[in-house]
Amino acid sequence: MLNDLLSSEAVVPALRAANKKQAIQQLAGYAADLWSLIERDVFDALLQRERLGSTGIGNGIAIPHGKLPAGRRPVGLFARLERSIDYESVDGEPVDLIFLLLAPEEAGADHLKALARAARILRDPSVTAQLRATRDSAALHALLTRAPTPHAA
Repeated sequence: MLNDLLSSEAVVPALRAANKKQAIQQLAGYAADLWSLIERDVFDALLQRERLGSTGIGNGIAIPHGKLPAGRRPVGLFARLERSIDYESVDGEPVDLIFLLLAPEEAGADHLKALARAARILRDPSVTAQLRATRDSAALHALLTRAPTPHAA
């Protein structure tokens, strides 16, 4: 479950972005507003991680992530894109679902556990199908924070 990472305000049901950089820039802006961070710091942390390799994990999903000195705990932001964009994903497919994760610099294991949880949920085809079919932020939040069903565990 992502309920400790994802607040209801941290869901963007229809993000408009023409490309990967623009999507990351807009998400950095949302994150900065939500958690009182410096937008440029968020953007730079995310871009620095992207330079190591794309966070596009395949099947239309990306999990950009970064660490910040100002962070207090891992936090997430989910965005459903209005149109798929090229994200240089590992499978070469465009991305339409993005889960951004930010963590404090010292959050080693917690950061990795949060990443693994997000990836596990977003790799469930039934979840991603529902996310793609939903345009309401409250419904998107509910899908991402509900208890997993026994067959999806």
